[in-house]
Amino acid sequence: MIYLDHAATTPVAREVADTMYDVLLNGSGNPSSQYPYGAAAKKRLEADRAVIAAALGCKPDELYFTSCGTESDNWAIRLAAHQNRRVGKHIITTAVEHSAVLEPCRQLEQEGYAVTYLAPDRQGSITAQQVADALREDTALVSVMLVNNETGCVFPVGEIARLLRERGSKALLHTDAVQAFLKLPFRADTLGADLISVSGHKLNAPKGVGALYIGPRCRAVRPLLAGGGQERGLRSGTEATAQIAGFAKAVELRLEGYEEKLARMAQLKQYALEQLLTIDGVVRIGNGDAPHILSVSLVGYPSANVVTELGAQGICISAGSACHRGKLSHVYAAMKLDKKTAAGVLRVSFAPETTEADVDALVSALRRHRETRFPML
Repeated sequence: MIYLDHAATTPVAREVADTMYDVLLNGSGNPSSQYPYGAAAKKRLEADRAVIAAALGCKPDELYFTSCGTESDNWAIRLAAHQNRRVGKHIITTAVEHSAVLEPCRQLEQEGYAVTYLAPDRQGSITAQQVADALREDTALVSVMLVNNETGCVFPVGEIARLLRERGSKALLHTDAVQAFLKLPFRADTLGADLISVSGHKLNAPKGVGALYIGPRCRAVRPLLAGGGQERGLRSGTEATAQIAGFAKAVELRLEGYEEKLARMAQLKQYALEQLLTIDGVVRIGNGDAPHILSVSLVGYPSANVVTELGAQGICISAGSACHRGKLSHVYAAMKLDKKTAAGVLRVSFAPETTEADVDALVSALRRHRETRFPML
């Protein structure tokens, strides 16, 4: 199998699986229990938290474990709305956020909030000036992702943070960094965001574990889940110790030769772009700078058909976010792509271990598809 859909999920590394297996067999105590077996689980949990926090650039007590990036996004948005409920009921986000941000914003609209959805340009970019133009006295939250999951565009979150400080805004800043964590250099203690969402399964860790950075400006933190008071009373539910251990191990593995891995992915992305553009009808979509995501379109050829046919050949790519389930992407609609271009969009995403041979196989398969299939009218 040739796997080129690492933005959707990543294979669990063998070392990660071994770490989880050890915790499941030998460290399955409840971290909230008072006896030594539970205390050992708690010690391991806090050590794993410290590993992930260090990689994210925050203090361990600023990092809270969740079940996934979606939960982290939902919690961050509800947290900000609650803390700033007396500031106002205005939210700024983008029209190209992940559904895990857009859907809770839409829920808040039904509760009386006004939401400004910033539109990207034709290349998929968002600017800090757009945030400046939309900012109001009653803005409670600004939520802008760090890397778009479909185009790979990097958004100016640090610049937005400086803007909010200069304006003296009380709005909290959240960024969905699920596609950025350890794929783009940044640190929580210098980025300027108050809330940062990350997820394990984009980094060769298992599904079912994520985390939320909650910065010092977040004072009136409201738990998303009430219950037994785990995670310092802010996220109840017995901690998923095996998944968390796997997350920490995956982070350690990603940090080995980190800069070389980023450079390798960036070089491979450039190689893939050059080779894909040799196919008649292929155009690049967006100007994404993230090293692991490349969006193109085989104009006129429905991407669902391409993905299905290539999948049958053992080549895995996507037609956009895996969360769309075949529906036309709201990201490409917001970019105002014409119908034929939007219908032909393909997302190719890489890992440090992806090879040029993998790309060559993809290019050959796409060329055959174009030569043997008819485009839509």
